[in-house]
Amino acid sequence: QVQLVESGGGLVQAGGSLRLSCAASGRTFADYAMGWFRQAPGKEREFVAAISRSGVGTYYANSVKDRFTISRDNGENTVYLQMNSLKPEDTALYYCAAEYYYTRDYGNPKGWSHWGQGTQVTVSS
Repeated sequence: QVQLVESGGGLVQAGGSLRLSCAASGRTFADYAMGWFRQAPGKEREFVAAISRSGVGTYYANSVKDRFTISRDNGENTVYLQMNSLKPEDTALYYCAAEYYYTRDYGNPKGWSHWGQGTQVTVSS
């Protein structure tokens, strides 16, 4: 079982930046594909970004492409989400997710087995 702990959320003005971190423990981090999802009040959890075990493959939702960057440091057992040009509609609880080896359905929350508790991101207009 892998444990995930997110950090780095907060309140930021529109146009600002934040970097989220997700620290993993319990298993070999490099064996897991990693992803970020978000959930706004009253809405379903939605895909934001994913990264392959090696970090070579990255995938983004259209709504964040060119603004957000996912990366990982396998030596530090951490995955990051750099968020630039933030918009009020980016306001949500952001979750880190992990799946052993590979997930075919990276855009679907059901494609991921392990989740963190979330970190709140609020973007003011």
